[in-house]
Amino acid sequence: MEMNLLVVAYLIGSVTFIVGLKMLSNPASARKGNLVAAAGMTIAILATIFLYKDESGNPLGNYTWIFAALAIGSVAGTLMAKRVQMTAMPEMVSLFNGMGGACAALISVIEFGHLEEKDPATLLIILLGLIIGAVSFAGSIIAWGKLNGKIKDFAFGGQHIFNLALLFFILGIASYLVIAMPENMSLLFYGVVALSILYGIFFVLPIGGADMPVVISLLNSFTGVAAACGGFLYENKVMLTGGILVGAAGTLLTILMCNAMNRSLKNVLIGSFGAGATPSSSGAQGGTYKEVSMSDAAVVMSYANKVMIVPGYGLAVAQAQHVCHELEKTLEAKGVEVKYAIHPVAGRMPGHMNVLLAEADVSYDKLLEMEQANEEFKNTDVVLILGANDVVNPAAKSDPASPIYGMPILEVEDAKHVIVNKRSMKPGYAGIENQLFFQPKTSMLFGDAKKALQDLLAEIRSI
Repeated sequence: MEMNLLVVAYLIGSVTFIVGLKMLSNPASARKGNLVAAAGMTIAILATIFLYKDESGNPLGNYTWIFAALAIGSVAGTLMAKRVQMTAMPEMVSLFNGMGGACAALISVIEFGHLEEKDPATLLIILLGLIIGAVSFAGSIIAWGKLNGKIKDFAFGGQHIFNLALLFFILGIASYLVIAMPENMSLLFYGVVALSILYGIFFVLPIGGADMPVVISLLNSFTGVAAACGGFLYENKVMLTGGILVGAAGTLLTILMCNAMNRSLKNVLIGSFGAGATPSSSGAQGGTYKEVSMSDAAVVMSYANKVMIVPGYGLAVAQAQHVCHELEKTLEAKGVEVKYAIHPVAGRMPGHMNVLLAEADVSYDKLLEMEQANEEFKNTDVVLILGANDVVNPAAKSDPASPIYGMPILEVEDAKHVIVNKRSMKPGYAGIENQLFFQPKTSMLFGDAKKALQDLLAEIRSI
């Protein structure tokens, strides 16, 4: 009877994962979808603790340790989630994803110790979970460090060749273990552990900052696949389902991110786009930029029929999403139509800008994806760019020598007026000069995004 209830609980958990993932595809239902999936996971965990029995009919046991770990993890996770700023959300995602990879790798290590008889199939699953989980863990920690500025991009001559050689060496040792099943496998097994962690470090170190959304998606898929391997080991349906869903979703998201940058995954992993790039001088050759006063910007926006706001990482850094929403409401009260143009790789992780604006209660209907926004720029009076840089750079269309050439961008230059808010004229995260800043219809509004928006809001209200 208890086993039947356990199967039912796992079925409920699996269904909630699928339903929750489906709901995540729509901003309006994403929060509820997250809660649905979390409820399913809670059911699966509690069912495992109280209903699972081994082949001898013995319950799980170790309740003190289990609930102590659950309490510590729950408290730590809740505090981190509540305290994290939106600017730090990408690195927190990387850190949590790394913990998932570490868990999957530890499962493989533990189950290797329980491998009493020579079973190549089980050993293969153990090694797959170990390698993928360890790479995800180490890579995610490096991504976390790079996103918060503690770890710098690092590359040396022939590093990609070294990485490939190291990967094939790891796979060679793993293949030998599975095929030969030598008597004393421990030394080689733990050698695979160490080498996989080393590979995860060198795998992410050379990848440039502009490619971080792709890297986060890819590492997320790695963790899902590693978790699915654990599901195979334990014949746990809900763990298997969850791992497959995360792996598949991460893979699809990685493909979408690559398409949004018009680059192949191979190019992302080998090209080091944004790592050590030097600013182009094309902007200086294109002419000088012009500044706009706060009062002039307020007048242009107040008497516009349509304004499009392009949020970028600068908006997140300044924590200016709430005052941006106030600006939107103030303009709408004057009869101005206001919408937001969202580029798929704006920010430091997939969906970063959507989450940021949702925090400020911006209506989901106002968030336009790149294709929709590009259609509407032609009929837009003013585009206000808040901290975005590379995703609006016309060099992606006009300069074959540019590293971002061919990357789909928000075609803001089609609007009548473009106002760009930046702290300075420094290039964006990809290290590339932006030709947009020197075009005749573009005006620069320098300063911190939050302070600039507050001043702009005050000017508009006084008109």
